[in-house]
Amino acid sequence: MLMRTDPFREMDRIVQHLSGTSGTWSKPSVMPMDAYRDGDEYVIAFDLPGVSPEAIDIDVERNMLTVKAERRPAAKADAVKVELSERPLGVFSRQIVLADTLDTERIQADYDAGVLTLRIPIAERAKPRKVSITAGSGTKQITS
Repeated sequence: MLMRTDPFREMDRIVQHLSGTSGTWSKPSVMPMDAYRDGDEYVIAFDLPGVSPEAIDIDVERNMLTVKAERRPAAKADAVKVELSERPLGVFSRQIVLADTLDTERIQADYDAGVLTLRIPIAERAKPRKVSITAGSGTKQITS
């Protein structure tokens, strides 16, 4: 149902993690995700802890799904001295090519506990259907 668009993205994510660099608008960091089929829906879950829902942007153009998010540093008083900062900040993005068998007009998005979950229904035309045969006329009828 999905196609990865960049085979080197995971290697970039590891290098960014080890080097401590953050994503920028011109070169965003990758966000981890899971994707699976659940009955008549395709589910994609993105890890975005600490990102406000207002900082998440979801676009679909043809069969290209793009999810972008930005995690900004928390506002701190002038007297606060940061001792350790390991949580990645910056821009995160993921592009996924969706199969033609998915109904991109009816995508549902939910954000809970730092996880963005997209539910994409399987298109009716992609669901299995039964073909009935009528005897004698040589024609076949499709029944749903």
